[in-house]
Amino acid sequence: MRIRIAAAMGAGMLLIGLAAWPLVAPAVPGGAITIQAGDISVLDVVIVAALAFAAGFLAYFAAWPYGSDIAVLAAPAGLALWAVRSGSMSDLLRMNMGLSAEETIAMRQDLFFIMRWEGLLWLAVAAAGYAGVRLAAGIIPAGKPVNDAEIGNTNTRNPLNIMTALIASVVIGSFAMGIFAQDVRMFDSELGSVIGQPGKAQIGFAVVVSFGIAAFVAKRLLDVSWIVPALASGAVAFYGIWLSAKRDVLEHMVESWPEAFFARSVCAVLPIQFAAFGAIGAVIGYWSAIKYAHWRKHGE
Repeated sequence: MRIRIAAAMGAGMLLIGLAAWPLVAPAVPGGAITIQAGDISVLDVVIVAALAFAAGFLAYFAAWPYGSDIAVLAAPAGLALWAVRSGSMSDLLRMNMGLSAEETIAMRQDLFFIMRWEGLLWLAVAAAGYAGVRLAAGIIPAGKPVNDAEIGNTNTRNPLNIMTALIASVVIGSFAMGIFAQDVRMFDSELGSVIGQPGKAQIGFAVVVSFGIAAFVAKRLLDVSWIVPALASGAVAFYGIWLSAKRDVLEHMVESWPEAFFARSVCAVLPIQFAAFGAIGAVIGYWSAIKYAHWRKHGE
């Protein structure tokens, strides 16, 4: 099973993380991956989505006969490789500094305005990979490693459950990020405290664990798919950008703190980091909940 997981994720890393890297590589060395810089065109996004589709399709057969459940990791794994190679949010803010505080505030408002929906853009690339998996499963169906119906899967189409799970996942993900995405924390008279830029490994760990917990809870209590917590990672990315762009918060941070400090942990994470690691964490949490339920039922 470990080999199948590695093969599925490897397909995404090769087709997206490596082959498509020139399409999204920042023009400035060490820069952050973002559409705001203008380095990524609409055609580039279409090509990346097509490669994500192909990665999901190939990963399905690489993880045979469990491709339906494992191959969904292919596209997020490719995006995760980008997230690791990308610069940080503080690097991005450093490149958007003016000669005065007012000029810096204006530049960052423009930056955040463009970036606020970017998490959903990268989740759409992950969704293209999922579409490739579904097509492959439609052509040559295969069995599932765990009979999900055996542990109850009756509410996945319930709109109330889905909406509740989405809200709960956003709350859990935001709260858990404040615990796991840690760096130096400093006292601030207005915000209570500010946090330094966490490292990439710390961010990856924090996002995976946060949305893994959210997916575990969503599956156990509301019986919904991993897709809902994965979408929640895009919502939390939006919240982080929205909070950073608030006029009072933005003015205070520009005037009082260097660009390596943030009002909250979620403000220090790039949208692509949320999308990539959030989707991976959601899949892990979902299957952990199924495995846990299976153990509870058959363990004795």
